Amino acid sequence: MTEQTIRRTSLSSMMGARVLDADGNASGRIAEFLLKSEDAGTHVSCLVLSASGKVRDRQVYTVPLGDLTFSAHGEIRLRADTERTIMELSPSSVLLERDLLDQQIIDVHGHKVVRVNDVDLVWEVEADSVCKLRIAEVEVGMRGAVRRLLKGLPQSLVEALAHRFQARVIPWEFVDLIDRDPARRVRLKIEGDRLSNMHPSDIADILAELAPAEREAVFTSLDEEIAAEALEEVDPKLQRSLLEGMDSSRVADIVEEMDPGAAADLLAELSEERSEAILHEMEPEERAHVEELLEFPEDWAAGRMTTDYVALPDSADVQHAVDALRVFEGDLETVNEIFLLNESQHLTGVVTLARMMLAERSTPLKAIREPRMHTCSIDAGSREIAEQFDKYNLRSLAVLEHDRQLAGVIYPEHVIALLRAGR
Repeated sequence: MTEQTIRRTSLSSMMGARVLDADGNASGRIAEFLLKSEDAGTHVSCLVLSASGKVRDRQVYTVPLGDLTFSAHGEIRLRADTERTIMELSPSSVLLERDLLDQQIIDVHGHKVVRVNDVDLVWEVEADSVCKLRIAEVEVGMRGAVRRLLKGLPQSLVEALAHRFQARVIPWEFVDLIDRDPARRVRLKIEGDRLSNMHPSDIADILAELAPAEREAVFTSLDEEIAAEALEEVDPKLQRSLLEGMDSSRVADIVEEMDPGAAADLLAELSEERSEAILHEMEPEERAHVEELLEFPEDWAAGRMTTDYVALPDSADVQHAVDALRVFEGDLETVNEIFLLNESQHLTGVVTLARMMLAERSTPLKAIREPRMHTCSIDAGSREIAEQFDKYNLRSLAVLEHDRQLAGVIYPEHVIALLRAGR
C-alpha cells in the first residue's frame, strides 16, 4: 500500500508562496488555485503561477497538480519535464480566491448565508511525491479573517494568533457555491438539489439575506413548485424584487403552483400591466381561480381565503372522500377537514380527517360530521377572523357567500400571515 502524507494548509497562507523548478531555482509564485469543471469538484486542478503572485501579471501560467513534488524541506517544486501553459479560463472554471474569498455562500447544512474568510486545503502527498490538493472546508469565522489580516508576517506567528480563535468551518460538501463567470453574471456552481430539500421558510430566509444578483441566481435555479413555496414565505417587497426581471411565462408557471389566495395577493402587489401579462400566460382553470379572488378587497375574508379545499356532496361516504383526497391537486398538508355541500352548494357539515380515518369506508360522511360548524362571511374583517381561530382553536374556517354558498376556506397559515403583516 502506498504511504500517504497529509499536510493541512489554507488558501490565504499559500497565496504568493514560491514555487521552484526541478533545480531549485525560482519558477514563480502562486497566484491562484484553479478548479476545472471536468475534474472532481473537491480537488484543485492546477496551480496558477506568475512572477509576482498576481493573476493580473502579463505572463500567467497553469501547472497541473500532478507535475508538483515536495522537497525534503517542504518546498513546492516542478518536475523536470513540466510544461507551463498560458492560463485560459472556461466559463465554468473556478478560481478559489476570486470566486470564494469574501463571497456569500449558502450553508445548506446550517440553512443560512455566510461569508467566506478563508479556505482550508489539504495536500495529499504520495510516496512518489505525486500531489493532490483537496478542498476540506471553508472558514467563515475570525480564524480565517486573522490569517488574511496578518498575511505577510511569519507563517508560524500568523497561525499561532489565528488559533486563538475557535474555528468556524463549513465542510465543502455542505456548501452551495455562488460563483461568477468572467462576464460577472451570477449563477449557482453546485446543483441546487440540496437547497430544494430545505423547508420553504429556510429558503425564504436565505433569499432575504442574499445580495440581489445572488438572490436572483438562487431563485431562478429552483423548480416551479419549490419557487412557489418559497415565494409564499417572503414579504411583498421581496416578491416584487424576485419577479422583476423574470419573463411573464416563467412567473406564470410559478404562480400556478401557488395557493390561489397567495397568488392573488402576489398579483395584487404588482402593477396592473404586469399582473395582466402573468394572468394571460396562466392556464385557464388556474387563472379563473385567481381572478375570482382578485375581485375582493384584501382586508375581506374573501381576499385572504383559498379555493384549494376538498368538498363533497353530503350524500358521499368515506370511500368517496378517500378517492377525492387521492386526486386533490392542492397542498395536502393544509387539508384537515372535508366540507359537505347540498345540491345548492350550501355548506351542511364538516368532517375531520381523524374521524374519517377511524370510520368504515361505507360510512356516510354526514354521520361523522362535527357537531358544530364555524363560518364567516366573505366580507368579514381580519380581526373577526383571527378572533375565531383563537377562540375556537380552529383548523380551518369556511367562508360563505351572502347566499350561504361555500366561497373558500381560510387556514391557520393565512391567519399567521395576517398577524405578521400587522393587519
